[in-house]
Amino acid sequence: MTRRDVARALVAEGLGTGLLVACVVGSGVMASDLSAENAGLALLANSLATAAILVVLVASLEAVSGAHFNPAVTLTRALSGKMGAGLAVSYMASQALGGLLGTALAHGMFEQVLWQQAAQQRNGAGQLAGEFVAAFGLMLAIILTARNRPAALPAVVGLFIGSAYWFTSSTSFANPAVTLARAFSDTFAGIRLTDVPAFVVVQFAGAWCGSLCGGWLAGEPGRPASDPVASSASP
Repeated sequence: MTRRDVARALVAEGLGTGLLVACVVGSGVMASDLSAENAGLALLANSLATAAILVVLVASLEAVSGAHFNPAVTLTRALSGKMGAGLAVSYMASQALGGLLGTALAHGMFEQVLWQQAAQQRNGAGQLAGEFVAAFGLMLAIILTARNRPAALPAVVGLFIGSAYWFTSSTSFANPAVTLARAFSDTFAGIRLTDVPAFVVVQFAGAWCGSLCGGWLAGEPGRPASDPVASSASP
């Protein structure tokens, strides 16, 4: 990749992660405002919006950066040897910064304080197990879809996360950058900052195990699949 390609990829990762977080937080605020007495309806609205924006973002930016928008995906790719360590670190920094700016953007649109301290408690073995399952399933779906039906990847990513909102105890964060960003939003989508480290650890662990399983199912036993995101332009 040329320097211009790298710059475009980093901007795409930051922009994509930022818009994803803005959607998660913003739709959570909107859902809470419209259905304050019905948490289930609010979660439904939040999950549908998140699933939809993921389809759009992956389809739009996949050819620019690989559409990771997730440090767990980026780290797994780097550990598989298909992405340099320096570029992977740059990707993850861009994702984290983009996510934080996405939180501020969502708050600004709803005329809230831009930076908040989340009070929503999300901890315990059950929720951590849910995050492991969410990250494992997401990576497994990415790898196998990228290998077998790459054109379906945007839809598969969106559908998996949308469904995992409902079948995981944690409502499927599955993304360290998004998790950190949501710690600065005291809204329906928030998570206490003290709960973030444990979530992040199990997200990385789940993604790595999902990659190992995907590699084995794809016929590469003993190592993760080498190309978790299908994109001819991905670094």
